[in-house]
Amino acid sequence: MALYIDPPTWPGHGRMWSHLVSDVSYDELHAFAARIGAPRRAFERDHYDVPSDRYASAVAEGAIEVGSKELLRRLTEAGLRRPKRDFPRA
Repeated sequence: MALYIDPPTWPGHGRMWSHLVSDVSYDELHAFAARIGAPRRAFERDHYDVPSDRYASAVAEGAIEVGSKELLRRLTEAGLRRPKRDFPRA
């Protein structure tokens, strides 16, 4: 049971963002995100987008810091990856 977060290097909406994932389940991910104050709308397919100002609190709560490639590898190996191609736009 682990949660992983990559560095806040993803720009958007005038901020920098991290990705937060679980290697166990979406339930675990949602519960952890709620504990750090991430709104449910920050969930996108298989991860939460976490703004840089919440990065430290995610790590303090137990998220493991990894690089983006490692985060993707762990998410994929857990069978929780949901690529964009599986979610066509309406």
